[in-house]
Amino acid sequence: MKSRKLTGTRRRVTILGAAATSVVAGVALLPNWSAGASVVDDPTVDARTKATFQRLADAVFTDRTDALVDGKQGNRDKPLTDGFSGDVRLSSGTARTEDAALSSLGKRKDTLAKAGETYSKGATTVTLNATRVTGRTAKAAVTETTTLTYDKTRAGQPKSTGFQSHHELTFKADRQGNWQLTDIRDTDQGGLAVNTLSKPTTVKATTADDTMPAAKRAATTRNPVAAPKTGTALDYKAMATYAEKYVYTYNKDYPDFNGHGAGGDCTNFVSQSLKAGGWKHVPGYVYDYTRWFGNADIQSDSFVGVNEWSWFAQNSKRTTALDNVYQLEVGDVLQMDFDRDGSKDHTMIVTYKSGGVPYVTYHSNNTLRRSVASLVASYPNAYYYAYRT
Repeated sequence: MKSRKLTGTRRRVTILGAAATSVVAGVALLPNWSAGASVVDDPTVDARTKATFQRLADAVFTDRTDALVDGKQGNRDKPLTDGFSGDVRLSSGTARTEDAALSSLGKRKDTLAKAGETYSKGATTVTLNATRVTGRTAKAAVTETTTLTYDKTRAGQPKSTGFQSHHELTFKADRQGNWQLTDIRDTDQGGLAVNTLSKPTTVKATTADDTMPAAKRAATTRNPVAAPKTGTALDYKAMATYAEKYVYTYNKDYPDFNGHGAGGDCTNFVSQSLKAGGWKHVPGYVYDYTRWFGNADIQSDSFVGVNEWSWFAQNSKRTTALDNVYQLEVGDVLQMDFDRDGSKDHTMIVTYKSGGVPYVTYHSNNTLRRSVASLVASYPNAYYYAYRT
């Protein structure tokens, strides 16, 4: 395992359970920073403890990144103590869960490699956004930002891919003020980061009738017959530029539907990108799928809904179906149905293509230039729908 060094005297954070000592063995604390104080009443989370929460989260997610890059799961040494009166550490249950996650990510690394997707290095940072304390329980909201550098890139291939994920970490304190990380929960609606192992979020089926156009499923086999774009007045470069500009920093001219039960921001984000490249509003009733419009104040269902967008795109003739996902070009749209129930769950836009491989950018999780090969390898049982815009 690779250690994460910080300035100052190097110390280590305690982990319970011999099977999990590797996860944070390299975390360092600044000199004389205590992870918690001995207390009798409910503990408080001061700046020093918050900083240690952040460092522990950084270590956990960095280990996940390392598993995708080199498959390493770290050393299995005995538990380490930091010498402080109060510690921050993984609970034994969380340690076992993280061990299983690292093992699964190592297997995903092998699966991606078979699809031609390998990484030479990765970099992960974690930002602590907010902490809420109730009694002896602390909830910490964090943002994980990870960049993965592609290995042995060809001419014209993107150098890296990246994603941004949001998590809620639960810490619990004993009467001596020792905090344990007891749970890690993803809070993004999509659940489509390359290091996410839980089942992606599925969209609740939208009420439909026989007038709704049915999209054609696309094959996922490599090297299909080429399908170049011809005769369009749309600006596909502008679509890609917009998507990559706002993949991590949301455009304030539109609402953000990611998190907090809002349903996910993926289709809203793709609609914005299409609008930036020349798609025009079709005003009307918000629930009419033959209408399409969106701004800061109001959005049609077809602007923000996965299935409604598909119905509008087909009915308006603004898109045509592609036979294969590898025929997608910059500015085209890819949708996925994870559980194959006929209701599409996720929308993405192609912002790069190289060597016959399209790269998609999307929200929820916010992801930049993920290869279609990676998606197909990670979700081989999903249904895919490819739209030529």
